[in-house]
Amino acid sequence: MSSKKHFSNSIFKHSQITQLIKQWGENKKTVFTNGCFDILHLGHVEYLFKASKLGEKLIVGLNSDFSIKQIKGTTRPIQNEKSRASVLASLQFVDAVVLFNEKTPLKLIEVIRPQVLVKGGDYEIKHIIGSDFVLAYGGKVKTIPFIKGHSTSSIIDKIKNG
Repeated sequence: MSSKKHFSNSIFKHSQITQLIKQWGENKKTVFTNGCFDILHLGHVEYLFKASKLGEKLIVGLNSDFSIKQIKGTTRPIQNEKSRASVLASLQFVDAVVLFNEKTPLKLIEVIRPQVLVKGGDYEIKHIIGSDFVLAYGGKVKTIPFIKGHSTSSIIDKIKNG
């Protein structure tokens, strides 16, 4: 049997993440990002890979189904939270996936206290949720450019329009 853990061991509840960070040790440079990650595509994978290179441990905050419906409407998500979490957790450079029910990950960011907070290049640092909190304790906030032509919305549009 392989010595690798099953990907489901990388999916955590909000209440479990503090203990995980303690297990890793305070010296580990933790990177946090978040999103819906509905229909995982090359743009997502490249973004998460680049985010993982900014530290030693990558935690992905994943909007729950409830959260996505509040943000994007009742037709989303396409894939349920269990499926999305499992696909993300299976990526070798993702160390933990944590679901959150709120519209924003601010409460999760406050619990995790990442050394690096990351979002896509379409955000200005001053508009990234949690940036002021992270910067206040000396953390960094980074953006990573998108790969042009890769988005969940464009995939959905292509399916709808043939």
